[in-house]
Amino acid sequence: MSTPQRLHIDWTRCDGRGLCGELLPGQLARDDWGYPLTRDHRDPVIGAADLAAAREAVRLCPRLALRLLPLA
Repeated sequence: MSTPQRLHIDWTRCDGRGLCGELLPGQLARDDWGYPLTRDHRDPVIGAADLAAAREAVRLCPRLALRLLPLA
C-alpha cells in the first residue's frame, strides 16, 4: 500500500498549462487562465488511488512546477 503524499505546486514556475488539472480532476480544478486550483488553497493530499496520476503529472509538468512530498 502506498503512503499518502502532498502535491506541492511551485507557483513561481507554473505557467497555467493545465496538464495537472487534466490528470488529477478530483484534486485540482483550473481557473480561467489554466492555473490549478485546490479546494482549500493548500497542497492537496494524494491518496493511493490518485498516486499514479500524481506521479505522472509531476513527470509530465512542462515547467517542473510539481513535487510529491511526504505528509508532515
